[in-house]
Amino acid sequence: MATIAGLLWLAASALSAGGFGVLDAILLAMFAATMPWSVIGFWNATIGFFIMRFASDPVATVLPIAARVPHDAPITASTAIVMCVRNEPPDRVIRNLDAMMRDIAAAGAAERFHLYVLSDTTLADVAVLEEGSFAALAEQWRGRFPVIYRRRDINTGFKAGNIRDFLDRWGDRHELMVTLDTDSFMTAAAILRMVSVVQADEKLGILQGLVVGMPSTSAFARIFQFGMRLGMRSWTIGSAWWQADCGPYWGHNAAIRIAPFKQHCHIPTLPGEGVLRGHVLSHDQIEAALMRRAGYDVRVLPEEDLGWEENPPTLIEFIRRDQRWCQGTLQYGFFVGKPGLKPVSRFQLAFAMLMFLSSPAWIGLLVFGTLALALAPSPSEFIHPGTGLLLLAIILVMWFAPKIATVLDVLTRAELRRAFGGTARFLASVATETIFFILLSPIMWVCHTLFLAGLPFGKAIGWIGQMRDDHTIPWSVAFKQLWPHTALGLASIAVLAGTHPVAIPYALLIAGGPALAIPLCVVTAWPSLGSALARIGIGRLPEETAPPPALSGLALPALAAARTG
Repeated sequence: MATIAGLLWLAASALSAGGFGVLDAILLAMFAATMPWSVIGFWNATIGFFIMRFASDPVATVLPIAARVPHDAPITASTAIVMCVRNEPPDRVIRNLDAMMRDIAAAGAAERFHLYVLSDTTLADVAVLEEGSFAALAEQWRGRFPVIYRRRDINTGFKAGNIRDFLDRWGDRHELMVTLDTDSFMTAAAILRMVSVVQADEKLGILQGLVVGMPSTSAFARIFQFGMRLGMRSWTIGSAWWQADCGPYWGHNAAIRIAPFKQHCHIPTLPGEGVLRGHVLSHDQIEAALMRRAGYDVRVLPEEDLGWEENPPTLIEFIRRDQRWCQGTLQYGFFVGKPGLKPVSRFQLAFAMLMFLSSPAWIGLLVFGTLALALAPSPSEFIHPGTGLLLLAIILVMWFAPKIATVLDVLTRAELRRAFGGTARFLASVATETIFFILLSPIMWVCHTLFLAGLPFGKAIGWIGQMRDDHTIPWSVAFKQLWPHTALGLASIAVLAGTHPVAIPYALLIAGGPALAIPLCVVTAWPSLGSALARIGIGRLPEETAPPPALSGLALPALAAARTG
């Protein structure tokens, strides 16, 4: 709060260069709406950096029980591994599950686990593939690792309803469950590690594992998840430290105590009409808040080898997934005031909503900032140059703080530099991702703004499957999806070009991404570009430099490309 207050004072000082008018007040209000995510991200990263660099055991600093449970602790709890699938070819899922099951069996722990594949598939051809594929998997593991496949005819409640159906049918058979999504993969070692920690602490209700991106040959996914890798560790360690027992749940790659989850974490259907009513799309953080309200801890285990997830291969697929998250997260508003929630749990629900609600404020800064600047006799009468540049520098540091923390950590550790492909490759990847991030962020702000504007008129996304294979995006498809973004970005640049061209470089921080949205979408979907980046090492992850045995067994194209680079 003190940081936000200081930044608002600095912004007000900068905007008062030619007097403080109505447009200045609007800009200040919009700037205030963007602040929580930037400021809290900065402090999460700062806390995380100091823990990473100066704590003798960063994981134990965040989760003390982890240091007391040996990695080879025997598994005593009966555990369900729960995989939710919907309208996607089962090949990848079978590949990942089979590798995981083989490793669990090799560790001698298969008798404590039971796999459940929970399908909400509605496409008849995919359903036929699922039934045959999972029947073959069950037969292959008969007598060694029990497998149950169940497809619901009526998809009530989306994924949360699917899990609830599992709990009602089979939940009482098991003490714990490990939740997986179609695009997630966990090694046997990670599952055994997380289960051993949860079974050692009866007050631990949910243990969320850190999730990193799966090595990919998609240019879009490679660059995005490299940035995700840079930012996630410092952000997660910092936030997990101060959130403590009110930690997050991300819906997958987590170990959960079934009895309290079944009893206390049922999410009711939201009564009334409208696209935000009915069943909740984004259930996970609500379940974390309800678990903490019931007296059980929700914690994070911030180790980077606990699991991977596949990120969308194209900007179009990324937007589709993000819109579903946006619609589901806005439903948190009906739960923030729920009686009995812990203050930090309420904060997390509100904070998640702010990620999407602040997007219109960023776009408002572009629109009203362009207008105010165009009407000013000179840029210096719109904003005080010295104060404005200082404010911009601070905001940029806050934007990039989680990544800066990890970059500093990597550059000061020889083993980490080697893991990311060497100093030159790492810095080239950082530069590429920085440009990509500056372009992608405002594109998503426009997407959120348009989606939010459509909600009152019944626009909704629902729960849809993802296209996970690399594929090209035709220019016509990109134009149809992204022409409003392009029009907004180019209009802002054109107005400034006709009034105060000197301001264009600063405006490009928000206008540049939308203006280039269409070519960015098309180019980052080119399979040839993704393969080239994998070969030369742009966006290289440690798993590509020294592939873990579990990932090597998946025969990922990105690992093969890295070997030839």
